[in-house]
Amino acid sequence: MKVLVINCGSSSLKYQLIDSVTEQVLAKGLCERIGIDGRLTHKPTGKNPVQISVDMPNHTTAVGLVLKELTDEANGVISSLEEIGAVGHRVVHGGEKFAASVVITPEVIADIEACNDLAPLHNPANLIGINACAQLMPHVPMVAVFDTAFHQTMPEKAYLYGLPYEYYEKYSVRRYGFHGTSHSYVSKRTAQILGKDPKDLKVIVCHLGNGSSICAVDGGKSVDTSMGLTPLEGVPMGTRSGGIDPAIVEFIANKEDLTLEQTMNVLNKKSGVQGISGVSSDFRDLQAGADQGNKRCALARDVFAYSVAKYVGAYAAVMNGVDVISFTAGVGENDPDIRKKVCSYLGYLGLWLDEEKNCVRGKEEIISTAQSKTLAMVVPTNEELAIARETVALL
Repeated sequence: MKVLVINCGSSSLKYQLIDSVTEQVLAKGLCERIGIDGRLTHKPTGKNPVQISVDMPNHTTAVGLVLKELTDEANGVISSLEEIGAVGHRVVHGGEKFAASVVITPEVIADIEACNDLAPLHNPANLIGINACAQLMPHVPMVAVFDTAFHQTMPEKAYLYGLPYEYYEKYSVRRYGFHGTSHSYVSKRTAQILGKDPKDLKVIVCHLGNGSSICAVDGGKSVDTSMGLTPLEGVPMGTRSGGIDPAIVEFIANKEDLTLEQTMNVLNKKSGVQGISGVSSDFRDLQAGADQGNKRCALARDVFAYSVAKYVGAYAAVMNGVDVISFTAGVGENDPDIRKKVCSYLGYLGLWLDEEKNCVRGKEEIISTAQSKTLAMVVPTNEELAIARETVALL
């Protein structure tokens, strides 16, 4: 079966076409600036990549262009749409309704819509992608794979906030966590690399990128994670503040004469390492700045690594131990210096970094020394493959 994996953002659409038997990526690409002007980058395996500037007024048009390129005589990888056996959609928020992936039905769509207020920037865009595919491929089965589903195994003591319980009962205010597809894939792949059963391992997955989250995976199940009701909680990220004293919201709003909406915009889009450095949300830019003597760039990287190390320590306590710490995502896979900074705090866990092995970028590697009691690993994530696997398993 060939599975089309769709990941819709508010003005973008990422896709991969995967052969579920060989798990080979047949083609992948990105539609950008949807609703503005439109740009499609299409990368068919074994052929030259194609970049097209074309009007994309909406996601339905974008999906149509993707399908056209996939079947194009020169740039395509399939002869007709009939070769696509299923579509797997990334959906950010499933609330408490979805603890696993599901085949999409009208009822499922309604339940996803009911979670829109929990993820107003993400879920509506995900639904647009679902509706666009349903319109253009009405007879192809579709599956929703939720970022939050993997974390539904968290116990109440981990997901409840210290707020009046009625807010949980009335509005479902609780910790949900995100990046679940990545945390699930990486924790399972970690066990596979080590030749272990996931049930026998305590793994802390550090998904570090522009958006970052840490997850404690005990026996193959998520027992705690750093993101909360929304992806704003946790470590400082590219532009997100991460966890802060809640009173700061009122304090800044009063001092700067900002509305609540404007203050939240600051926390989501102007904070994190960008806010600290004043330079960039990109960790590569921060490293370049630090190398040139920019103290705030260096400070932003230090604050980030320190925060990650604090969560690792907390989750080692939550699980009463840890066997492996796995680094993944853009920064986790490709920034040896950040990994070194994080691991420098973890000697108490019996973890010592192998400096030579830590130079790896974007490939699987054990980066701790042979004498380490706790292992450190780099395990590249593959959310698209995980979504394809979930889709095939359900269908």
